[in-house]
Amino acid sequence: MAVSSRTPSRTPGPIRHRLVRVGAVSLAATAVVAVAGYAVAGGDSSGADNSASAKSKVKPTVVLVHGAFADASGWNAVVDRLQAQGYPVLAPPNPLRGVLSDSAYVASVLKSVKGPIVLAGHSYGGAVISQAAAGNPNVKALVYVAAFMPDVGENPAALSGKFTGSELGPAIRPVPYSDGTATGTDLYIKEDKFHSVFAADLTKAQARVMAVEQRPVAQAGFAQNATKAAWKTIPSWFIVAKNDKAIAPNLERFQAKRAKSHVVEIDSSHVAMMSHPDVVVEKIHEAAGHGGGHGGGK
Repeated sequence: MAVSSRTPSRTPGPIRHRLVRVGAVSLAATAVVAVAGYAVAGGDSSGADNSASAKSKVKPTVVLVHGAFADASGWNAVVDRLQAQGYPVLAPPNPLRGVLSDSAYVASVLKSVKGPIVLAGHSYGGAVISQAAAGNPNVKALVYVAAFMPDVGENPAALSGKFTGSELGPAIRPVPYSDGTATGTDLYIKEDKFHSVFAADLTKAQARVMAVEQRPVAQAGFAQNATKAAWKTIPSWFIVAKNDKAIAPNLERFQAKRAKSHVVEIDSSHVAMMSHPDVVVEKIHEAAGHGGGHGGGK
């Protein structure tokens, strides 16, 4: 019988090309799935470690609380630098009506923040954050900038009398106020004293504008006793302004030592966050990276 010399049947060209294309697409899809799975798994058996590492690199929200005779714009240079470093930042208004009510307001702001918080306060704002942070597990560190840091039963007015060096008292101008439901006395710094007492290392032109725009603190509120002291359980950093004429530098040192704070002293007036923003940002960054080992006032 003769053997057929015909070539075995082959898939027609157009169908074969379609199969090749389908095969290539299938291989590409498989590769995409494999790469995606690799990424989700972290690439190897250390995936869980990588996930933990990513979480540890999440920056905390930095909340900045201003003090008396000022507003949140005093933090502008600090905010700019923190945002450039990738930190989420809040600088809420401090009502300046009293330690207890002001801290309750700031505490409500803190509750709106998800994740870890570094809480910083300047001047009277230090008294506010000491109270506001108490009981909030998200607040991981406190940063005090030329600030009051009262213990339970203390108030800014009484602390001011503990040490000499402040020139704030004679520079104060009391002004009666009424808000329609209550009356009281607001405290301002006399405009001709504002530069020397509050912001000596800024230009006179800057100080003139700040003096006009200052926000007063209520006299009665300034004398309210603290009922909580978060620095006893939360790690703290303290920037002592050695040329401060509003809060005596020795008072700042006393408070920082009592709280076992991480301390730095700088040649600054009361507004260290304006004249030395890089130092303030550095201390906030240190507080943000704090991994434990310091037990506040323990």
